Amino acid sequence: MKFNRLSDLIAQHQLQGKRVFIRADLNVPQDAAGNITEDTRVRASVPAIRQALDAGAAVMVTSHLGRPVEGEFKPEDSLAPIAKRLAELLGQPVELRQNWVDGVDVAPGQVVLLENCRVNKGEKKNSDELAQKIAKLCDIYVNDAFGTAHRAEATTHGVAKFAPVACAGPLLAAELDALGKALNQPARPLVAIVAGSKVSSKLTILKALADKVDNLIVGGGIANTFLLASGLKIGKSLAEPDLVEEAKAIIEMMAKRGASVPIPVDVVCAKEFSPTAAAQVKDVGDVADDDLILDIGPKTAATLAAQIAQAGTVVWNGPVGVFEFDQFGEGTKTLALAIAGSKAFSIAGGGDTLAAIAKYKITDKIGYISTGGGAFLEFLEGKTLPAVEILLQRAS
Repeated sequence: MKFNRLSDLIAQHQLQGKRVFIRADLNVPQDAAGNITEDTRVRASVPAIRQALDAGAAVMVTSHLGRPVEGEFKPEDSLAPIAKRLAELLGQPVELRQNWVDGVDVAPGQVVLLENCRVNKGEKKNSDELAQKIAKLCDIYVNDAFGTAHRAEATTHGVAKFAPVACAGPLLAAELDALGKALNQPARPLVAIVAGSKVSSKLTILKALADKVDNLIVGGGIANTFLLASGLKIGKSLAEPDLVEEAKAIIEMMAKRGASVPIPVDVVCAKEFSPTAAAQVKDVGDVADDDLILDIGPKTAATLAAQIAQAGTVVWNGPVGVFEFDQFGEGTKTLALAIAGSKAFSIAGGGDTLAAIAKYKITDKIGYISTGGGAFLEFLEGKTLPAVEILLQRAS
């Protein structure tokens, strides 16, 4: 993918004295008092800001936070906690500016945080009028927010049309490089793990991957629908019976290419969904009518772990069981440790996946951890992300 990169502009000494507008993804979880509970996204945004400052630019940064109502600013929508955390990470003051659309005073070497961009009228509708005003604030626009790349909004798409120069920041560029490596020129075999409660929300991804991957490992409620498609009983487990034909079609599509959707041979069941439920391992043919399938069984996990060990590339989205309850977490843990121990290039994304990576302490053993949820999934589907598309257009 040919797009302008911030690093290239810095190498060409193009930032000295220039006004740089960075769209970051600082949408972090907060507690009831507004304290940041997990700051990965803030830390991930620092390299772009630091590089621009070191290159002599006057830096403006903005992001959305939560779901504010456009045109109605409320204290709980404020980026104030983020300004404080950014200042600590950068080791310099970060002033928070409100009502910034019509002009921002910022000097070279200074960084200001512009208040929640989704409060601006026209942001979500990608208004040209708003985008043109924002474009006038800067000489160089930098998109470093992969997490919002699947949305065409004024600060992610519109401003990139009108800014004098538009480029990708280091985080966005790294995401696109890693995803491109995993899907466009993967080392084979390519194994994808797609798990979660619903087939419907991931059906298009399953279909897109069925064309590309050598093994498509399904887990969670998705696996239950594939068990039904294979003629097996699932008791009272979560599944989508109306999508059984779609699941059958995916199995056939893979089989025609000599690829497979491995169906579990054993599962971990319980009579109720609760943290204290008693777990019982059963062969897949022995599931009772009042059973809930909450994880893959040890034989299945061992077989899948062996496939992962042989893989050249692994794409991981979703835990294969209810890993939050330890007695239903062994399947996810086994696969997580197999990915960590594999020589394969691995890329993982999605909130639950990141929680599993943290739980099993394998962060440093994953090739690339994506910061985007929806954007990661849409890229896997083969969709063009609007924020990326506009950067490609500008580069050509």
